[in-house]
Amino acid sequence: MNAKTDETVETDETVRADETVRAEETTDDVEAADALDEELDELDDLDEAGAGAVPAPPSGVGAGAAAVVSAALGLAALTGTWVGKVASERETLIGQIKAQGGTAAQQISEIYGDAWHTTAVVNGIFALLALITAVVVLTRPQRPVWVRAVAVAGAVLGGIGLFLSAGMYFDLFLSLPTAS
Repeated sequence: MNAKTDETVETDETVRADETVRAEETTDDVEAADALDEELDELDDLDEAGAGAVPAPPSGVGAGAAAVVSAALGLAALTGTWVGKVASERETLIGQIKAQGGTAAQQISEIYGDAWHTTAVVNGIFALLALITAVVVLTRPQRPVWVRAVAVAGAVLGGIGLFLSAGMYFDLFLSLPTAS
């Protein structure tokens, strides 16, 4: 009977020890939960006060708009603009006034050459603006893929426009007509 009593005592002690450990674990869990609740309350208070608030990441709307603008400017540089047309017409008029009584070569240069070069300069300015805008968008970190794609398109169009404008200005593609 003594062995049975020893077993009972051991079992009773083991049960009591287990209950003590469980009680301590429950107390620790309750204390941890209370501490977590306090931290969450503090964060809510900070959030309401606005102090320590983490700013939201940029949405990319401005960069997207700039990328679209760069592509539009590049396209305008390739196709020409109203501003280029007006500047060209103005140079044509000035050339007609200056060329009265001049030689044929002077008249061609004044009437057509200056207008051609003015168009090239205006288109080149649009191309340069497209290129600069695209490069600014591309140098900004963490932009959405579509923004980068449109900015690359704007850079390519601006680069082609700049190349063609330089070719127009320096008469690399077409030279002025000559008087025979």
